[in-house]
Amino acid sequence: MKIVMAIIKPFKLEEVRDALTAIGVHGLTVTEVKGYGRQKGHTEIYRGAEYAVSFLPKLKIEVAVPADLAGKVVDTIADTARTGQIGDGKIFVYSIERAVRIRTGETDGDAL
Repeated sequence: MKIVMAIIKPFKLEEVRDALTAIGVHGLTVTEVKGYGRQKGHTEIYRGAEYAVSFLPKLKIEVAVPADLAGKVVDTIADTARTGQIGDGKIFVYSIERAVRIRTGETDGDAL
């Protein structure tokens, strides 16, 4: 089992969700986050005053999938979230040691 975690631009969420549903992923967690990478933020003008925005709004998507589906999930997210502009985000994949569905007590692959 794997967790695929992706940091994406907020306006790409619906497209990514639809693409993941199309490949058979039926559950994901989304968290609003702020951060920066190589772009290191930007400056904006508000009421005539210029100020630096150090942390940009992003969304973190986390998807738990069987290990054999992780590569397809990564490819789907990367293809769907890509705009070609700086700040498109990153994808990380890490292993799940154990999973339990609280309601039924199912474990590991059955819990996904």
